[in-house]
Amino acid sequence: MKKSVFYLVIVIALSIVPSTALASEKNPMPIEKTPTEIPAEVKTMLDRLEEIKNMDKSNLKPSERKELRKEVRDMKKKIRKSGNGIYISSGAIILILLILLIL
Repeated sequence: MKKSVFYLVIVIALSIVPSTALASEKNPMPIEKTPTEIPAEVKTMLDRLEEIKNMDKSNLKPSERKELRKEVRDMKKKIRKSGNGIYISSGAIILILLILLIL
């Protein structure tokens, strides 16, 4: 009985560990990076955000500052919606990690 359990553990351990005998001898194909061009609309928004960032806001009225903040928030929302990235919340990341650990 003890021998069969021992052999079973050995077989499972060897099947889980990757074997270099199964590795292919072929050279992997190089992955060509396609240059990601920023759309003109997004580029103008980014330029405007940089302009607002470099602005001297100390002499602005509170109402003007509020308008600038609102403009910045709106532009950031539009940039995010343009599809230039994937946004995952921290809760989703934790959930994915827990599922991976359980399985």
